[in-house]
Amino acid sequence: MVARKVDRNILVVDDDKKVVELIKLYLEKDGYRVLTAYEGREALGLARQKRPDLIILDLMLPGMDGLDICHVLRGEGNQVPIIMLTARTTEEDKLLGLELGADDYVTKPFSPRELLARVRAVLRRAGEGEQEGPPEVHFGDLVVDFVRHEARVRGQPVHLTPREFKLLETLVKEPGRAFTRLELLDRVFGFDYEGLERTVDVHVMNLRKKIEPDPGHQTYIQTVYGVGYRFAEE
Repeated sequence: MVARKVDRNILVVDDDKKVVELIKLYLEKDGYRVLTAYEGREALGLARQKRPDLIILDLMLPGMDGLDICHVLRGEGNQVPIIMLTARTTEEDKLLGLELGADDYVTKPFSPRELLARVRAVLRRAGEGEQEGPPEVHFGDLVVDFVRHEARVRGQPVHLTPREFKLLETLVKEPGRAFTRLELLDRVFGFDYEGLERTVDVHVMNLRKKIEPDPGHQTYIQTVYGVGYRFAEE
């Protein structure tokens, strides 16, 4: 069942009250319920207690910065979608945020309408991930557990970054389908992730090292030359 907007709680975190009020205005006008926080530890507490459906998270916060909040939540197994909203604009900042488990990255100054569109897109992707399906899938020695959000090889858990797991999840749920790098960027990194198709190659390489019986032989994740990647069909 798809949740109605009125059933969606969004936590907006920023130390600038004017920014919070602006975002809150647009979200409520679009039908969402909004929680607000202005410093890091308060935001972490609300995320744990209220279990929002999405967090819009500034990075430079008093008390505890947004990257630490994201890191703590992901470490606790909390997969709430997070959109980072920040004045940090370098590629390194974006990659770090996404590696820590953010679902999208928006830089200031920003358009409230664009941010709203991204909220809808991230929630839509999260909803797709929540669709009913088997709690885990088995391929040879590999088990991908969608409930525990982990992969196991020969019964042993494999440490995957949030992006690596999302990439594996995307591929393994549609075995045999060839995904272009752009499609994978869209699904794993967000629809507006700019110009870094090589990032997919790097993540696939790292993923293969962790899950393939022989990283030099493509048992699970196969390269589709001129296109992208697919997960093997059994």
